[in-house]
Amino acid sequence: MIVFPNAKINIGLFVTEKREDGFHNLETVFYPIGLSDILEINPAEGEIGSCFFEQTGIDVGCEAEKNLTVKAYRLLAADYSLPAVRMHLHKVIPFGAGLGGGSSDAAFALKTLDECFGLSLTVEQLEAYAARLGSDCAFFVRNRPAFAGGKGEVLEPVEVALDDYRLVLVKPPFGVSTPEAYAGITPRAADFDLHRLPGVPLECWRGQVRNDFEEHVFRLYPRLAAIKEQLYASGASYASMTGSGSAVYGLFPREAEIALDCPDCFVWQEDK
Repeated sequence: MIVFPNAKINIGLFVTEKREDGFHNLETVFYPIGLSDILEINPAEGEIGSCFFEQTGIDVGCEAEKNLTVKAYRLLAADYSLPAVRMHLHKVIPFGAGLGGGSSDAAFALKTLDECFGLSLTVEQLEAYAARLGSDCAFFVRNRPAFAGGKGEVLEPVEVALDDYRLVLVKPPFGVSTPEAYAGITPRAADFDLHRLPGVPLECWRGQVRNDFEEHVFRLYPRLAAIKEQLYASGASYASMTGSGSAVYGLFPREAEIALDCPDCFVWQEDK
């Protein structure tokens, strides 16, 4: 079975509180986009609980047992007698970018294993397994726009539609690690209620719908600030870094003529 785990962007991201477990509470809106990896999972010959993994495409520098797709298999195999499988993951979504590619791979692996082997897991069960693999993994189970609270695993549907806009995503040739992004964060209450997002015209998001990571990460990596400004200069109605970086996106009117000077960047466009 072949599936296409897709990326997400964050629309707004407020880090509101440091938790006793060392994680942070946040408020954000996750929005799925079409940029995707390719994941193939098939039954294989071998002992029960065996997972044979191969990865191509972008080299993420991760050994097989640390890959989230393999961890997803191991998680289910601990509760079910899963037959041996062969997994092939072709990476297209850049990592260290705030796009949730690894989390999506994990969630799609759970869903695919459930379908392949007739486990009949409910959506809620899949989300619970996914949340054990990563803070934003559960989002990719339903894979629809959602307000996220807690560590990113507490999800509420939100009616945000970007159908009238073109999304342009720019990822420079470097990533931002989550620890270095959080190192500059001082938690504070959100100054905009993202539940209100569907009622606010997109052209009014600038200045209200912000990403708390930008201030610190832009100081560390001024080029990211320059990319954001270039997106606005090219006619974006709204631009933001996604997650903790390093990808930055702009939302443009469909008819906009977009000229970017980022020859060494990964650039991807989607007409929503």
